[in-house]
Amino acid sequence: MPRNIFLFVAAVFLNNLIAAYAAVDCVECHRAVTPNIVADWQASKHSKGSAGCATCHGSAHISEKDAAQARMPTSGTCSGCHKKQFEQFNKGKHSRAWTAMNAMPAIHWEPVLLVDGLLGCGGCHKLGNKSEAEIRELNKKGTVYGMAACDACHTRHAFSLQEARQPQACQTCHMGFDHPQWEMYSSSKHGIRYLLKQNNALSSAGEAPACQTCHMQAGDHAVRAAWGFLAVRLPMPDDPQWAKDRGVILRALGAVDGQGKTTARFEKMKASDVVRTTQEDWQKERDSMIGTCAKCHSSGYASAQLKRADGIIREADHIMAEAITIVGDLYAQGLLKKKDPSSDAYPDILMFHNVSSSIEKTLFLMFKEYRMRTFQGAFHNNPDYTFWYGWSAMQQALTDIKEMARGLRKDAR
Repeated sequence: MPRNIFLFVAAVFLNNLIAAYAAVDCVECHRAVTPNIVADWQASKHSKGSAGCATCHGSAHISEKDAAQARMPTSGTCSGCHKKQFEQFNKGKHSRAWTAMNAMPAIHWEPVLLVDGLLGCGGCHKLGNKSEAEIRELNKKGTVYGMAACDACHTRHAFSLQEARQPQACQTCHMGFDHPQWEMYSSSKHGIRYLLKQNNALSSAGEAPACQTCHMQAGDHAVRAAWGFLAVRLPMPDDPQWAKDRGVILRALGAVDGQGKTTARFEKMKASDVVRTTQEDWQKERDSMIGTCAKCHSSGYASAQLKRADGIIREADHIMAEAITIVGDLYAQGLLKKKDPSSDAYPDILMFHNVSSSIEKTLFLMFKEYRMRTFQGAFHNNPDYTFWYGWSAMQQALTDIKEMARGLRKDAR
């Protein structure tokens, strides 16, 4: 063995040995103070000599008097041993979750406790990478936990690979209002078969995809999807009506201005990886998904199903664009006033509920809840979500918006 490689291996072994012995002292105290944390760590692979407490938390904390000196790990801490997974993670959308949240204009209207306090959007988006300055600022506000990112799926201190491979590991964040993927998946045929396997009602040899099967193929931590979170992309489609409708939606997202030029917000969307900006980028993710589907289905069937879901986006965009145009006309006529006049969006469907009228709130629900459920339900093989919770709800919202617009015009007259 070459001398430099031998020295490197010896150094790693020595560091791990020191960490393991140091952990004995930690365990003696923490067995009384935080016994369940000790139990989790002792059940983990880390406790078998590969990583002691000091490996992640540093060695500055040695008694109850200096507990504040314990270092809170970040994803960079994990990269020391898990470089491949760390590099993959940084290529995926999860690493940009914090950036994506802060790119939303509505986030700056929310109480700090819901964001920096990790009790609202920040509770899930905390797994995204942050700058050192952002981490220092969060620590000043008393938020010192949840920065590791990896522990969102491999929950501390067990850091179980088996746990992270279960679909329930995704449930906390991928459920609810605008992204109920858990509800869609678990009530789809894919999800039901997997849950039956977990209950031993289906043979362990039976095929049943978990979320990770499709979105973390072969354990790849670079989680991405063809359409991105907002289901808008460039270049524009060849279909002239769809191109027109998507243009309306892009303006309402604040991604383009009235002249069709991209804005600063569009650059934030690119940085957050919530849109696809080239055909090649979109096609790469689509081909990858078809390859996964083809392990159980024919590639022709998989392609046809995904193409149908693309069509659902087109149909939903047409309804959405009509609703946006109605509200936009009310602004032009002076019957509605924007809460944030500086925004390029017209109207701004990313202001969420922070608007001044019921018709704008209905438009927000139409985009962030009903449109999301329409296309997400289609891609997750859940007809009920696609139709009743998505498409039908969009139609009802459009009816309500038309009725409210007539009422506003009548009141003005």
